Amino acid sequence: MTTIVIYHNPDCGTSRNTLALIRNSGVEPHVIEYLKTPPSRALLVEMIEAAGMTPRELLRERGTPYAELGLGDEALTNQALVDAMMAHPILINRPLVVTPIGVKLCRPSEAVLDILPDAQRGALAKEDGEQVIDAAGQRVN
Repeated sequence: MTTIVIYHNPDCGTSRNTLALIRNSGVEPHVIEYLKTPPSRALLVEMIEAAGMTPRELLRERGTPYAELGLGDEALTNQALVDAMMAHPILINRPLVVTPIGVKLCRPSEAVLDILPDAQRGALAKEDGEQVIDAAGQRVN
């Protein structure tokens, strides 16, 4: 069985849509509500590196203490940015998905299709009604 992990925020539409796409591939992922159970520092750094990102690229600005903490300061080190994410997990952008193919920040939610090992099993629309997968299990656009 394929193991897929999603670092999920159930209050986030993009995260919910990503979870639906994973489930539409026939896999029930391991869902980690990262605001309740944040990854360890070592795991967070490992996922950032595996995704080919920098800590700054993973930072979430909207709805977070990003501005109050002065995180827009380009002089801040990667270590300082990871420190901020560890202290305030809401700063970790979501959803992060880990599959045998790779790690990816899935924004937009369809980005998860690039790292899912199994094909989609049927039609799927996002919560807003946008068709993402057609009846044949193929990506629409």
